[in-house]
Amino acid sequence: MERVKEVIVVEGRYDKNTISQVVDATVVTLGGYAVFNDREKLAFLRRLAEKQGLIILTDSDGAGFLLRNYLKGALPKDRVKQAYIPDVRGKERRKRKAGKEGKLGVEGMSPAVLMEALCRCGATFENGAPETRRPALTKADLFTLGLSGGEGSAERRRRLLRRLDLPEHLTANGLLEALNLLFDREELEALLAEEDGGEFCPLEREPLEN
Repeated sequence: MERVKEVIVVEGRYDKNTISQVVDATVVTLGGYAVFNDREKLAFLRRLAEKQGLIILTDSDGAGFLLRNYLKGALPKDRVKQAYIPDVRGKERRKRKAGKEGKLGVEGMSPAVLMEALCRCGATFENGAPETRRPALTKADLFTLGLSGGEGSAERRRRLLRRLDLPEHLTANGLLEALNLLFDREELEALLAEEDGGEFCPLEREPLEN
């Protein structure tokens, strides 16, 4: 399975499941029209665009283009690529009836069609030598970095979430997912040092079980 450097943005979880079976990539869902009123999600997408670049892959119906055009105006144009699927009449297997316009969405496309859409938009395929992936942050790291499970950790976590324009009530798993998309441990320590106004020193704590 080929790896795509950019983050792929799709409408919903079924689209995510489909594209994840075609390429190895970070895939983020919009949650449909909910993104229109989700300031934090939009800020998160901007950060991902700046760091890795984005590929917008929505359905070919009117709703899909409404979402696509909204994101076009809200995200940095030079960091976003547009991938388009063709108009294909039909109905996804899981649905009882076809959508309003009778077109298949991203989840109904074949792997070959999705690969062609990614190639046409200029997706960056990371072939050749496999990328050396940085170690993922864990819940134990959040603990030792003072972001969970200790005195002052809640306030420190709130400050970090505000700094990153992420929701204050993000779950521990959600926070971990977001941080792993944005930072490695060294980058996160540097950011925490800025927040502290000086050199960051990890807390001397017993590690937690993951």
